[in-house]
Amino acid sequence: MTACAAALACAPNARSQGADEQSANLNVEQLFATSCGFCHQNGGRAPGRGPKLAGTDKSDDYIINQIKNGKMPGMPAFGGSFNDTQIHAIVGYIRGLKDE
Repeated sequence: MTACAAALACAPNARSQGADEQSANLNVEQLFATSCGFCHQNGGRAPGRGPKLAGTDKSDDYIINQIKNGKMPGMPAFGGSFNDTQIHAIVGYIRGLKDE
């Protein structure tokens, strides 16, 4: 099992929670760290197995598609693990990253 897949097993499954409750309880920094941080180092601020995300010029739609569908050969699809609220929170997190 890859580390990314292992992180998925640990990621919270918020599909069973109400959207308002989930939004209030969502810790996107922790979600990113446990699910994305293995490949996107330093909270997405440095390249690792995956690219640096801080300062990306990719569109929100592109990022959402990558999160949901993955990218061969290395990035797994998270569309079955994250709901839309979580995905949009991750995009917002990426947009808030400061380039180092």
